[in-house]
Amino acid sequence: MLKLLKSGLFTTIQDGGRYGYLNKGVPVAGYMDTFSAKKVNMLLENKEDAAVLEITMTGPTLLFEEETFISLGGAQFSATLNNKPVPYYKVVKIEKGDILSYGKLEKGFRSYLGIKNGFQSPEVLGSRSFFLSITQKNHCKDGDTLAYKPYTSFAPKISELKVDSFLDETVLKVTPGPEYGLLTDKQLESLFVHEFSISNENNRMAYQLEEKILGHEISMLTSATLPGTVQLTPIGKLIILMKDGQTTGGYPRILQLSDKAISILAQKKFGDLISFKLT
Repeated sequence: MLKLLKSGLFTTIQDGGRYGYLNKGVPVAGYMDTFSAKKVNMLLENKEDAAVLEITMTGPTLLFEEETFISLGGAQFSATLNNKPVPYYKVVKIEKGDILSYGKLEKGFRSYLGIKNGFQSPEVLGSRSFFLSITQKNHCKDGDTLAYKPYTSFAPKISELKVDSFLDETVLKVTPGPEYGLLTDKQLESLFVHEFSISNENNRMAYQLEEKILGHEISMLTSATLPGTVQLTPIGKLIILMKDGQTTGGYPRILQLSDKAISILAQKKFGDLISFKLT
């Protein structure tokens, strides 16, 4: 078992996602930054969609009650194991009683802790990902315990990765959404010429952008949405749906983020700048 001595701000179990239930109103959920989560699983030779710990902005303090192997990725914290620095994207041996602590957030927003064979939280609708209306909780609390299978020996084929960091990237590659053709020339210019800053309204459901573009009077039926769908409200507000986002919406769907762009955005916090690039 892994005991959370301190849970951090918003620490959750996430895996590759909960697919096949959008028509029932159930979001995909899963890793916000798929790129980083899959890298830590690859190092540990887990299934690429194995459950990991997703750590947001403020990290936890963790007590390992059994031997295992871990790898850290994503946002960079000053993490220590028994008060010694822990490298990122490297397989690390864990002994019974070891304590992993997350210190200052240095870059990015969401970090990932992978564990050999993945965390063994209960599966609900084919996924271990936390989502409150589906699972018992939507984030970890102080004193919680998380199950994993003990491992005493493991000889990884690759013990360390040099990952090209995208934590400083600000350009989000997008494709046209279903209502893209309804935008005016002035709206298009605003979208692709200017930068936008992340609003304080940002979470696993959606990111709102601070700056507005020209509004609209488009009336449309509620239609299907996906993670990465960019919606335009009547007053010109831009909303980007994320992994826990609603499955339908009544605002024009003007852009769709690429998978990599979703990972880039997931590492942004209040005040960070982004821009769109049409591909």
